[in-house]
Amino acid sequence: MQKTHYKKELIIAATQKKNGPNNNKKDVMKIQSWLTLFSLTNPGAGTATGVDGDFGSGTEKAVINFQKAKGLPQSGIVTQDTFNVLCQPMKNAFEGTVTGNNLRQLVINTAANHVKNHPFELVINSQTNCGPWVRAYMDNNEGTLWFWCMGFVQAIIDQAASLQGKNFKTLMPLTYSCDTVGTTGLQKGLLTRFTTVRNNPSIVKPGDIFLLQKTPHDWVHTGIITAVGSDTFETIEGNTNGGGSSNGNAALKRVRNFRQSKLDVFSIEPLV
Repeated sequence: MQKTHYKKELIIAATQKKNGPNNNKKDVMKIQSWLTLFSLTNPGAGTATGVDGDFGSGTEKAVINFQKAKGLPQSGIVTQDTFNVLCQPMKNAFEGTVTGNNLRQLVINTAANHVKNHPFELVINSQTNCGPWVRAYMDNNEGTLWFWCMGFVQAIIDQAASLQGKNFKTLMPLTYSCDTVGTTGLQKGLLTRFTTVRNNPSIVKPGDIFLLQKTPHDWVHTGIITAVGSDTFETIEGNTNGGGSSNGNAALKRVRNFRQSKLDVFSIEPLV
């Protein structure tokens, strides 16, 4: 794989605890982030906490509540073993078993496996687009200006291609920009414009990438197409929400009407 920053999100430098001699802000923020992420899918667990890098009484209690929810000894201390349980969703997403008869199936199944593990951004220090999932997709970048939809798409393509010993960068450059991928698609003859898609949807294949067009050379959102209907694409997208925002907060399965939206399509066929 080319995008491997996620591995750094799976480790802490030392055991972290209230008033611990080896505490460091970066690791405490990782712990607080995963505690809060756990609360999003387990709202009754009592693990939601601020992400400020201070391992105080609140963080200690949130850790105890997490340990209780997971059937672990309720020490309030986060060793690497405890942290492994906290960040298990990310390990599952990036290292879990994914199968498929071809690259297109691998792309779709990889994306579905990520969604199953609930990638979600956090707001940290008043900045959106933050947290371990965003950093994993965006190669350690995060913050309000770091829209992560293309980072998500490329992480999925990279992971799926690597299962076949392929390098996704032969298809497109590593980038976080929809415009860069759209321009690459035009240069390589791999981008089908939305007008053509509407006239002949059968040219679009599951595993291809949609690019939401603002103007002919400006694209504002992207995702992976998982199924093609007569009027709609089923998709898996990062940095979106229920309303289909291009700057949402999660990775979700969605449905988009390509007859109502200007969805250009980038073909992954050369990588297949």
